[in-house]
Amino acid sequence: MASHRIDRLSEDIRRELLAIFRQLKDPRISGMLSIVKLDLAGDLSHCKVYVSSLEGMDTTRRAVEGLKSAAGLIRTEIGKRVRMRRTPELHFIADDSIAESARIQRMMEELT
Repeated sequence: MASHRIDRLSEDIRRELLAIFRQLKDPRISGMLSIVKLDLAGDLSHCKVYVSSLEGMDTTRRAVEGLKSAAGLIRTEIGKRVRMRRTPELHFIADDSIAESARIQRMMEELT
């Protein structure tokens, strides 16, 4: 499959996932959740979603647990919103890159 098509589908899935995250009622999923990276397989069967939160890694892990429990609902919603023959299986992974970059930024500001 062409690379530009996968990139376009990845961006569509990212946009719809963020909208779905805001609609979920699970208390483990916070409002400050963001998608750091999204890896869509070439055959569109699997999608790894790297999620991060500004509140720290513990909050991110709790949010990932909530997302994993709602993965079926999220996959159904993606199937309705994004036009694809096959909806990929979603794998949510906790990532602390946002909190880590904020920590490094604070350290840089302290040095100046």
